[in-house]
Amino acid sequence: MTRPFRVLLVDDNVTDLLLATEAFLELDATVSVVTFASGQETLDYLHASAHENLPDVIVLDINMPVLSGFDVLRHLKDDPDLQLIPVVMLSTSDYLGDVSRAYSMHASSYLIKSRSFTEFVHQVDAFLVYWRKVMLAHQSDQTS
Repeated sequence: MTRPFRVLLVDDNVTDLLLATEAFLELDATVSVVTFASGQETLDYLHASAHENLPDVIVLDINMPVLSGFDVLRHLKDDPDLQLIPVVMLSTSDYLGDVSRAYSMHASSYLIKSRSFTEFVHQVDAFLVYWRKVMLAHQSDQTS
């Protein structure tokens, strides 16, 4: 039996966290979703995980107080123990400067959050399909 697909969601807007969690679980109740409302909580959790139960992918909001999504991304990519975790930047911003900055900082993807919940569920569905395939390919590479 394979383990659940693990997603870590980071967004300072609690309503957005709840809606995103609902979207993930509506599509697949076996997905493990861990949420945090701040960048610092996220980094503390990941450092305390000691390589156990690390997420398969991190979904990171850009606009957060204290530590922005870009600040968190920089910390993740500077840490040899965490730098290989895929990070998807999630924002309502379609500003090209934000997109370019995310990719220049080695974000794995940039997702512009749909304003409609139904469309957002479709985005999450495509997200799950893609990242599960990546995880399965990675697992098969490790067993070969």
